[in-house]
Amino acid sequence: MAIRKKSNKNPPVLSHEFIVQNHADIVSCMAMIFLLGLMFEITAKAAVIFVTLQYNVTIPATEEQSAETISLYHYGIKDLATIFFYMLVAIIIHAIIQEYVLDKINRKMHFSKTKHSKFNESGQLSAFYLFSCVWGTSILVSENYISDPTSLWRDYPHTLIPFQMKFFYILQLAYWFHAFPELYFQKTKKEDIFRQIVYIGLYLFHIAGAYLLNLTHLGLVLLVLHYFVEFLFHISRLFYFSDEKYQKGFSLWAVLFVLGRLLTLILSVLTFGFGLARAEDQQLNFSTGNFNILAVRISVLASICMTQAFMMWKFINFQLRRWREHSSSQPQSVKKKFVSAKGKTSRKERENGINGTVTSNGADSPRSRKDKSS
Repeated sequence: MAIRKKSNKNPPVLSHEFIVQNHADIVSCMAMIFLLGLMFEITAKAAVIFVTLQYNVTIPATEEQSAETISLYHYGIKDLATIFFYMLVAIIIHAIIQEYVLDKINRKMHFSKTKHSKFNESGQLSAFYLFSCVWGTSILVSENYISDPTSLWRDYPHTLIPFQMKFFYILQLAYWFHAFPELYFQKTKKEDIFRQIVYIGLYLFHIAGAYLLNLTHLGLVLLVLHYFVEFLFHISRLFYFSDEKYQKGFSLWAVLFVLGRLLTLILSVLTFGFGLARAEDQQLNFSTGNFNILAVRISVLASICMTQAFMMWKFINFQLRRWREHSSSQPQSVKKKFVSAKGKTSRKERENGINGTVTSNGADSPRSRKDKSS
């Protein structure tokens, strides 16, 4: 799936500009190599590791189950190959959305450089958050995690997970890993690189932690909750760029952001402070994937609380900055109204003065005509 960006310049092959302009074509060729490897018997075994999910376990049917067999999955070192392949796919989809959707909108709206970069960021993230929310919600409903909150910690460790959940985590890790090369492909400013690395690193740390510590049930719920709030923010920012008078979306996002942080803390405390703390098996066992010990519970809960506190600190600074901008713009608007009203009165006075001078210096007034006739 080749994607070519229109440009009048022909940079040297393998130069910096050549790689940036044609990175989607290069990555597409790399992905096609793995797909073509599936067609030949010699390379099929190696290509399967990159394209399909590994470590499946077939559970025989029981009397209570209607299906004959159930295929569940666990994680392993081969998942890195699968993450790498779908990272390439994420780069290709990123380029498709950028060229065929966002660039066309940018050309119509004529954004400034600052708004252009923020619009692209919100456009890409809103599409990803919407896709992840819909997919994650369907998994929560199908696995009955919403109707039964105790499933977040019951039967821990959750070493065996269904296909949909493992594929969801693989794609999440692949997407956030693809964000690192995108910093180079999108020519991110030097002053924004550190902020982006911290932003990406927090996502990878928490998603990989939930995946490796077999906390996939809790991680899925918290991800869907967080993605929904973030989707509302970025979609509101897209509407704001099209019309700066649009502010209702940010107000709704501010309320849901605070509620989302509180709900995240409540679910985390319930899972680690009550659910897992009362489990019978609280011994560290790498073979069975059991990490339910006091040190791990405290560390995970502390990392979640610190992340929520960091997000609330950023949120408060963002709101304070918005309030300052709003309060500073109000006196200027009042001053403009006062100056415009004063200008109107002065024009009226000038017109009256001009009319007075015309009647006194130009045509005779009615009284002067009477005096002349007398």
